[in-house]
Amino acid sequence: MDSGHLPESAEYRTLTRGLFAAGMTTFMAMYSAQAVLPQLSADLGVNVGSSTLAVSATTGLVALAIIPSSALSERFGRIEVMRISAVAAGVLGLLVPLAPSFAVLVVVRALQGIALAGVPAVAMAYLAEEVNAGSVGRAMGRYVAGTTVGGLAGRLVTSLALDVMSWRWALEVAAVISIGFTALFLRTVPASRRFSAVPVGPITVSRTVIGHLGRPALAAQFALAFLLMGGFVSVYNLLSFRLLGAPFDLPQAVVGFVFCAYLAGTVSSGWAGRLADRWGRAPVLTVSVVVSGAGLALTLTSAVAPVLIGLVLFTAGFFGAHAVASGWVGILAVTHRAEASALYLFSYYLGSAVLGSVVGVVYSGSGWTAAVAVVGGLLGLALVIALTLLVRSRGVRDTQRRPIGSAA
Repeated sequence: MDSGHLPESAEYRTLTRGLFAAGMTTFMAMYSAQAVLPQLSADLGVNVGSSTLAVSATTGLVALAIIPSSALSERFGRIEVMRISAVAAGVLGLLVPLAPSFAVLVVVRALQGIALAGVPAVAMAYLAEEVNAGSVGRAMGRYVAGTTVGGLAGRLVTSLALDVMSWRWALEVAAVISIGFTALFLRTVPASRRFSAVPVGPITVSRTVIGHLGRPALAAQFALAFLLMGGFVSVYNLLSFRLLGAPFDLPQAVVGFVFCAYLAGTVSSGWAGRLADRWGRAPVLTVSVVVSGAGLALTLTSAVAPVLIGLVLFTAGFFGAHAVASGWVGILAVTHRAEASALYLFSYYLGSAVLGSVVGVVYSGSGWTAAVAVVGGLLGLALVIALTLLVRSRGVRDTQRRPIGSAA
């Protein structure tokens, strides 16, 4: 019986390379606007809190479109949905900088979010189906690494381009690069080998969703996604505003390079995935949340060096936790994996959209310390969930044979 691609196989390397490119193109498109929020805000006459809608509109519509996209992939195939999604998102990305007003920009970014949903909605399920169960954590780590590099590239390209061009042209450059990675993904990703199409409909999908939500271990991963991503995107939404202003007053080019902290997530996601396969998911998840919280605390200082160190730790911890939790979903959901992955990502992007905007409003009214307090509260809740999973995991193997919560 085919047990899935093993890490030493050429197919495994091709698959993970293709999904790395998918992560690159998706997250470049999703977060390229984040680095230009201060310039966009000034040019279009919107305040800090409102400007975050340029990001939240995309992530919010990704959240709403995730479950329908996953259902379509059950019927029409994983690869087909990812391909259509990536191409449509690329075309819309070229139109975003042409928006004549902030309202139109938000609408186009929202449409781009709907288009983008098909890649993350399906990638996790596709990977869990095609890769050997014992290597899912490692493979998921590579995919998440692609998302971190994509997020970094989107922010860094636009931020550096602002020194020589307007925010509109900076977004256009990022869109063109994102399309290049889309082409690489389309050319590289292998066809599904272990997928079987099934009929889907609103009733079937609703029953599946309710069934997944009724399993405590899966529901815990969904809650973690909401809390962790909400805090993470809030910090990165507001980071440019803080570093460009007093007491730092850093130039735009320097602020752009600060986003290189994302590379910490590239390393930590792969590291966390490998450790989770070896030592268990709950311990690695708990440590990752603690590291993220420690890094967040360091950003409260008024000196550049501790803030940067804190940002690196915060980013590394977040992506380590995300790699573990997202991979865990694919192990826990032995059936209807696409819907389980979609629920995780629905929570993930809903947290980005809702909490990202809420914390932006807090920052506008009360400053960085208040924003950090809110994000710290989110991480505290995430730590409670992680510790609960850690306690439950004692004496229980969190593998495909006997996943935590499998009897729930």
